[in-house]
Amino acid sequence: VQLVESGGGLAQAGESLRLSCTASGSIFSILGWYRQAPGKPRELVAAITSGGTTNYADSVKGRFAISRDGAKNTVFLQMNSLKPEDTAVYYCNARVRTFTNNYNDYWGQGKQVTVSS
Repeated sequence: VQLVESGGGLAQAGESLRLSCTASGSIFSILGWYRQAPGKPRELVAAITSGGTTNYADSVKGRFAISRDGAKNTVFLQMNSLKPEDTAVYYCNARVRTFTNNYNDYWGQGKQVTVSS
């Protein structure tokens, strides 16, 4: 399994950034994005199932949008109205369902998102 991330970078408060992640090597039930700020645990930002069901952290609802290109196994995170507290390393996550109905998790290398006030 390979996850290749792109996007992110620097933005000022109120601006937008976009993250992309292309997954390969398996069938992915769920694709999503997590983030980790310095000194804090990794947290879910948004996720989308193969059927298109989405889940968002309360802190990003109404500002971020996750979408998925199923044919290309690519997941996008459009981040609007960015805030300084969105500053973190963002990690792409891919979940593969096992025969026992558990999930194996795979991670991208992480992309830095920095939002200045």
